[in-house]
Amino acid sequence: MAIPDYQTVMLPLLKSLSDGAEQSMKELTNILAEQFALSEGEREEMWPSGQQTKFANRVGWAKSYMNKAGLVETVRRGVVRITKEGGKVLAENPAGIDVKYLKRYPSFVEFRNTSKEAKHTDANGEDESETPEEQLDTAYKKLRAALVDDLLSQVKQSSPAFFERLVVELLVAMGYGGSIEDAGKAVGRTGDGGIDGIIKEDRLGLDAVVVQAKRWDTNVVGRPDVQAFAGSMEPHRARKGVFITTSSFSSQAEEYVRQIERKIVLIDGPTLASYMIDYGVGVTTYRTFVLKKVDSDYFEELDR
Repeated sequence: MAIPDYQTVMLPLLKSLSDGAEQSMKELTNILAEQFALSEGEREEMWPSGQQTKFANRVGWAKSYMNKAGLVETVRRGVVRITKEGGKVLAENPAGIDVKYLKRYPSFVEFRNTSKEAKHTDANGEDESETPEEQLDTAYKKLRAALVDDLLSQVKQSSPAFFERLVVELLVAMGYGGSIEDAGKAVGRTGDGGIDGIIKEDRLGLDAVVVQAKRWDTNVVGRPDVQAFAGSMEPHRARKGVFITTSSFSSQAEEYVRQIERKIVLIDGPTLASYMIDYGVGVTTYRTFVLKKVDSDYFEELDR
C-alpha cells in the first residue's frame, strides 16, 4: 500500500501507546510500518533531505501534533508515552484522529494560531494531508517547475552565439572542459545555429567528450540526428558524447543510445533548464529559507 499520510498515522500511533508504557519513536515507527503492511521499499523511501525516511517523518509529525494537543508526551529524547487525555480519547473509540479532531484542544489551537501561514491555510480550506515539510517541498517543486519553463523560454529566444556561451558555461560549471577559455576554444559554432565541438572530460584532459547542441523550439530530435552525431564521433575516436537540445528527443532516439556501445547522454530542454538551476547558470538566488531543528546532542546530558 501507499505510505499513509501523517493524519492517518495518528490513531494507530496512539493505540500503540495504549498500555501506558514508554516507547521509543524508532520502535513505534517499526510497529506502525508492520500495521500498515509497508513494503521494504516503502519503509526505506527517503525524504528529499536524505536524512530521514518518509514514513518516519510522518510518524514524527503525527506524534508532534498529538503532543501539542496533550494526547502524548515526550518522556525523554526519542521516547514517548500516552497521557491521561490520550487514554480518554481511546476510550471514546474514535473512527480516526486528524487535525480537525485535534482542534477541540485549546493547546493545539494555540499552537496552530502562532503561525500566520497556518491561519491562511485553514481559512482557504487547503488540503492538510501533507506535513508542513511536505507542503514546503510541494511548493518548492511548483516554483521550480515554473522556473524551468521560464528559463527554457528565455534560452529558446537567445541568439546562437549566446546559446553557445551558455552551453560552454554550463559544461564548465558541471566540471567539464577545464576553464571557460579552454572550453570556448574547443567548442565552435556550426552553420545551423547549434554548436559542435570536443571538450575535455576533466581538467587533466584524460578523455574527450564530443558535444552537439541544437537550439530548437518545437522540432523533436529524432534517431537520424542522434545516429549522425554518433557517427561524427568516430573520426575523433571519442567514446563519449553529449547531445543537448532545447526541444525534446523522440523515443526512437532514446532507444538508439541505449543500444549502441558508445556512451551518449541526451539532454532535452527541461533537463537543460534543471541543470542550469542546479549549477547556477542564468539564475540568481532571491530568497533563502533556513530550516533548523533541535540539536539533540546539545541536550544529551538531560538523558543522564
